[in-house]
Amino acid sequence: MKTALRTIRPLLWAMFLFPTLFLALAAYAENQVMGEIEFVGNSPIAKTSGVWVDGEYVGYLKELKGSKKVLLLPGGHEIVVRQAGYQDFTKEVLVQPGEKQVVLVSMVAAPAWRYPDMRAEVKIEINPSRAAVFVDGAFVGHVGEFKGGGRGMLVAPGAHQIRVALPGYQTFETDINPLANQKVEIKTDLVKNGAPLADPLLNSETSEGTSAFVAREK
Repeated sequence: MKTALRTIRPLLWAMFLFPTLFLALAAYAENQVMGEIEFVGNSPIAKTSGVWVDGEYVGYLKELKGSKKVLLLPGGHEIVVRQAGYQDFTKEVLVQPGEKQVVLVSMVAAPAWRYPDMRAEVKIEINPSRAAVFVDGAFVGHVGEFKGGGRGMLVAPGAHQIRVALPGYQTFETDINPLANQKVEIKTDLVKNGAPLADPLLNSETSEGTSAFVAREK
């Protein structure tokens, strides 16, 4: 028994003294099992498009690298990339342990995409800014594209549902019903799962010089 304790104690001391080493070894072991998907967009539209893996939103294409890189278990997976006004890009991948695959994403404009003659503007100030934005159920981009001075999302006048979602956070939803040339501003912070949802701030004012449906005003 004493011999066993003498063997265990140095290991325990090493775990307390060198936790970074043990974390690195664990991460290394995980990377040997998981396969990595690297996304490359061939246009600015592709780089800001939303990415779904097996039906789950994982982020917008340009951010999925470094600490946000996509690691998947070995086997088959479905990747879908979406953007308003463009056809879905869909690809089936077969992930191998410890291997990296590069997925080149090319977005093709959807047919019969028609901009309305009258528009309203929606400003979105929501944190985290990497969260996905949906209008009437369709993905239109991430918050960062519609946040800050000189940016906005332009929609047709009338009733719309705005939904903002990010894995690990409660989904935020609100309804708007802007008039033509009206500006709507949505402000809130997403809260992590398990916490109460904060009330949003929703402001409206008249505005001129807007553009097309779900376009990015920059």
